[in-house]
Amino acid sequence: MAWFCAARTFHIPAMNSGVLRRRASWAAGIGGASVAGAAFLRSTSSKRSMPFACMSLSTDTRLKEAVQTEKAPAALGPYSQAIKANNLLFVSGVLGLIPETGKFISDNVEDQTEQVLKNMGEILKSGGASYSSVVKTTILLADLKDFKKVNEIYAKYFPSPAPARSTYQVASLPMDAKIEIECIAAL
Repeated sequence: MAWFCAARTFHIPAMNSGVLRRRASWAAGIGGASVAGAAFLRSTSSKRSMPFACMSLSTDTRLKEAVQTEKAPAALGPYSQAIKANNLLFVSGVLGLIPETGKFISDNVEDQTEQVLKNMGEILKSGGASYSSVVKTTILLADLKDFKKVNEIYAKYFPSPAPARSTYQVASLPMDAKIEIECIAAL
């Protein structure tokens, strides 16, 4: 069904598996991702076209891996510090806690932001990523008036091009934190 939907979406002609076996120089499929060789695509179209990929997410637990490091605060509930899946690293919301004590570095947003980003860096490193591979962040603030202060610190950690980002003020954060940041990085 996935092939049918993709074929209709991209206006790909119906496939005959016999033609694919005879004419394709290669064909591969792994965990829901399939790619057909260029020879097959040339055989089905008079125009020269590029091969396409059809990706689907899987719920197979073997395709996701928990990432955990002692160099960042432990998760405060039934969740992972990060999950690797589909060549992405999903980092859970990080607080400005000191890993060894489980206490906030201080009560001000600047110190907490700095500690959040240090903690996030350790999780990224443990998962095989870095600040430069982050593609999306979400910042949760206890007070949106801290936006400018957070931006000044945040900018030191993320090289250009900076990741896409959303920032929200929320009613409250765990342990009365001033800031929480989560991110997604490409692997």
